[in-house]
Amino acid sequence: MNDTNFVLSPDPLVKYLKKTRDRFTKADIIDYIENNGIERINFRYVGGDGRLKVLNFIIQSYEHLDLVLSAGERVDGSSLFNFLEAGSSDLYVIPRFKTAFLNPFSETPVIDILCSFYHRSGDPLESAPEYVMRKAHEALVTATGYELEVMAEIEYYVISDKDNEYRTADQRGYHESAPFVKWEQLRLDAMQMIAQTGGKVKYAHSEVGNFSDGHHDYEQNEIEFLPTNVESATDQIIIAKWILREVGYRYGVTISFAPKITIGKAGSGMHIHMRPMKNGENVTLKNGELSDTAKKVIAGILDIAPALCAFGNTIPTSYFRLVPHQEAPTNVCWGDRNRSALIRVPLGWATGKDMVADANPLETVSTRSFSNKQTFEFRSPDGSADIYLLIAGLCVGARHGLEMKNGLEIADRTYVNGNIFEKDHEAQHELAQLPDSCKKAADALLEKASVFQENEVFTERLIKGVAKKLKAYHDKDLRKKISGNHDETMKLVDQFLHCG
Repeated sequence: MNDTNFVLSPDPLVKYLKKTRDRFTKADIIDYIENNGIERINFRYVGGDGRLKVLNFIIQSYEHLDLVLSAGERVDGSSLFNFLEAGSSDLYVIPRFKTAFLNPFSETPVIDILCSFYHRSGDPLESAPEYVMRKAHEALVTATGYELEVMAEIEYYVISDKDNEYRTADQRGYHESAPFVKWEQLRLDAMQMIAQTGGKVKYAHSEVGNFSDGHHDYEQNEIEFLPTNVESATDQIIIAKWILREVGYRYGVTISFAPKITIGKAGSGMHIHMRPMKNGENVTLKNGELSDTAKKVIAGILDIAPALCAFGNTIPTSYFRLVPHQEAPTNVCWGDRNRSALIRVPLGWATGKDMVADANPLETVSTRSFSNKQTFEFRSPDGSADIYLLIAGLCVGARHGLEMKNGLEIADRTYVNGNIFEKDHEAQHELAQLPDSCKKAADALLEKASVFQENEVFTERLIKGVAKKLKAYHDKDLRKKISGNHDETMKLVDQFLHCG
């Protein structure tokens, strides 16, 4: 690849090595460390709580650096995952060189690398969420010949001391700019750092949610990514959440990805966009219309959608967001440009008209196609999600749909037109419902366990472990019990403010 392709990269490793991340080798990492004054390396990996952990190394010599990168290190798995017993919990953490990045916060130069878990046999840990996701995507490709590319929208609140200057009307913060929103620079700083660590940022903006409780201001923001392969997509979400929290901490504010912050205000989701790929091409559209392939993928995901809440909505307050009339789904359905649907097909670029040439008369009219931009969006997940297991579940759903004999029939039956929450909408009484508690999500997962365990993707022990954790909240009727009780709701919000 021509060196000029890397000139505009915000990633210092990509710019220096002049190669894409998927081509990084151990020798490349050592080369960068030797020639850029790097003094430490950090191994990073995700525990059972969904948060990024760290193991620090001071580089002692070339031999020491080579040993660490070649052999990995040993950690206590039982302190990271509840499905491992203390008696046999030793795990290896093995660096994945393509994930290496320059730590944007360290005062001394440091390289961080994401790791995978391996057990004593030298094989990947079967129930490690990151490996489950890899297996799920491999099973999809092997069975159908299709790949799935994904990306996420991360919504979050910035919680700060009250500021009375330049107020924005309550719940009217969508795409507002400074000074009417206060934390645009925080968002820009985080975006830049995410891009420098390899994240493919699409754009970012302020979101609808904004309010004050008299003591604090709450300002909602969103960062959206570009679609990419499932491994890179999930890694960048994990790193982005870590960066946002770190930046917020340094600004002296709190960042929360919690699905619900208070009663009656916009909740925060983590919508996942998808596009099925064949031979490097997006096959979501055919002749300007949604393809049968895309419809089958949608049907398969909808068929297991209640079970997917076990991975995408993992805390009791998740189900305080999934209520009618708040642009969060409650019914198992899909639609075009429809924010009340569980899966939304957003506005695409299938007009066939050159809008740029129309807006800019000096430009030559182009016949360039932008159909590759088309995706469809799974809208129920939130910031509590186990992102690796969630994406694994979406891969399972895609395979399930492509293999179903009645996939197109299901897609036709679950399509809705218009806002499903409108009074007397004809589909309201015909569609399946999403769970309204962790307990019901666990039940749905156990009911569909066989689909997730096909091709040995999810293990039985993992499925039962996730269900057990969800049921331990004892929240079957919690939403109903504390409905309208502000104090009890806020206790719950505070308990899960730093989820995921």
